[in-house]
Amino acid sequence: MSFFWYTTYMSANIIIKKLKSCSDENFATLNKKYFKTNLGDYGYNDRFLGIKVPAIRKIASKYIEISEDEIIKLLSSKYHEIRYCGVVILVSKYLKSDNQLNKSKLFNLYLSEIKKGAINNWDLIDISASAFGSYIIDRKDSKKILLALVSSNNLWERRASVLLTFAYLKQLEIKPTIFICNRLLNDKEDLIQKAVGWALREVGIIDKDILANFLDKKIHSISRTSLRYAIEKFSPTERKFWLTR
Repeated sequence: MSFFWYTTYMSANIIIKKLKSCSDENFATLNKKYFKTNLGDYGYNDRFLGIKVPAIRKIASKYIEISEDEIIKLLSSKYHEIRYCGVVILVSKYLKSDNQLNKSKLFNLYLSEIKKGAINNWDLIDISASAFGSYIIDRKDSKKILLALVSSNNLWERRASVLLTFAYLKQLEIKPTIFICNRLLNDKEDLIQKAVGWALREVGIIDKDILANFLDKKIHSISRTSLRYAIEKFSPTERKFWLTR
């Protein structure tokens, strides 16, 4: 097998062709409603082919060795599922790599693709941020990275700032998540309020007292959406207590 033939075979165009062969118009219509693509919604103008996640992941698993340039081509697609496939491959390449320089390159690519609007929906952030969060744990500038994201006007950068801290939670380190959630308490976006509540719920699973103390201090600042998610694991009596504060 020649090198040229191999690299041509492992191209974004081949992946796109395989993905399109799995498209379903009826499922695409359902996805348009599910991901809120109407004017003014977070997913406005996103387009769908109607491909189910298992099919996308199956195709992605065969093309993990494609280059970063080919991944960028996937992430540049107007179709949501093709970008989803690009994100899956990007994450897989990152997790598979044991080279720190390569990991850094992939992480920076990830952040740049969020900034430019290629990784631009909650599912694309949620399947990737917790994996890339492992990269910043040991970095001296981790707080700087998170602060830049949480302070952004870009909805998806702010959501990523929350989800990246899940890597810390896996190591039972709570402070980064509390820091980010505190910064986003007044965020008006529903997707951010949900992410904050979800993250706080995970904090409570690790240490219920820390969550309770946080809620006690922030009860008049936290949105009802975030609060309901945060206290999901509490008893009915405890949930009633917090919801009536």
